[in-house]
Amino acid sequence: MSGADDLSVLLADRLGGATITELSRLSGGASRETWRFRANGIPRIVQRQRAGDERDMSIEARVVAAADSAGVPVPELIATGTSDDGSAFMVLAAIDGETIARKLQRDSEFSNARAALTGQLGSALAAVHSMPAVNGLETVDPIAYYTEMLDNAIASGTGTPQPLLELVRRWLIEHRPRPVEPVVVHGDFRLGNLIVGVDGLRAVIDWELAHLGDPMEDLGWLCVKAWRFGQRPPVAGLGEYDELFSAYAAAGGGDVDADVVRWWEVLGTWKWAIMCILQASVHLSGATRSHELAAIGRRVCENEHDLFLALEDCW
Repeated sequence: MSGADDLSVLLADRLGGATITELSRLSGGASRETWRFRANGIPRIVQRQRAGDERDMSIEARVVAAADSAGVPVPELIATGTSDDGSAFMVLAAIDGETIARKLQRDSEFSNARAALTGQLGSALAAVHSMPAVNGLETVDPIAYYTEMLDNAIASGTGTPQPLLELVRRWLIEHRPRPVEPVVVHGDFRLGNLIVGVDGLRAVIDWELAHLGDPMEDLGWLCVKAWRFGQRPPVAGLGEYDELFSAYAAAGGGDVDADVVRWWEVLGTWKWAIMCILQASVHLSGATRSHELAAIGRRVCENEHDLFLALEDCW
């Protein structure tokens, strides 16, 4: 698909000859393009993979469908497929609401939502972790995976040696929690990937990093300092650990070991630092020239600072 005209033709064909209007590209999204449009007057969203992203969006589509069946609030999956140029796409129902963290954390219209969100997020994660395994999802050792990704970036010349990240990697290995039976993990559960209305959580979106793993990974990732966006409360800058853990347990997610969540929080900060390096490398390699990807690379130092803070009481 070379542009909006080609995308309109594709959508009309895949949606049974629907009339496509008001097609416009939305901002954000380092790994995919997102467009809003109307099909026969009904608002829809289409997402398609960017060049250089090798993940299979058809797996993500199956995860979204399974999440819907498990009671996780997600947009309805309308259609999925592959375009002529090989880029995968999926069409979803449009959900009204806000995703921008600073608005959710500060604007007065979301005051009621802020009061409810921490508990709603705990309940939603319990539902995510109750999902049956989805064909195509794999169990990944995050330490081994991201170590390899960083090593490859360094070897290619788009990354540089990171002594602090190596120090933290050794700490993570030495303090790794006991293995558990893997479940479906969202993989990127945080503000920015949640649609919120004035009443609270409306939908969990952006499932491209879903995999099988320890459910505490999602809880730890939600509490990573970067995803507090400058606010004090540890849970997405909105609430306290105990509130999240209690809501998760009450919704059937089981008791939470705070020390295990803390380990995943440290790992999440370490992982995000490496992800910043990797996303910048996509720009630096020329695969996708993007100011957004380049700017993300400048956040590595923020994560290094956060890692020092996270481990301050651990040594």
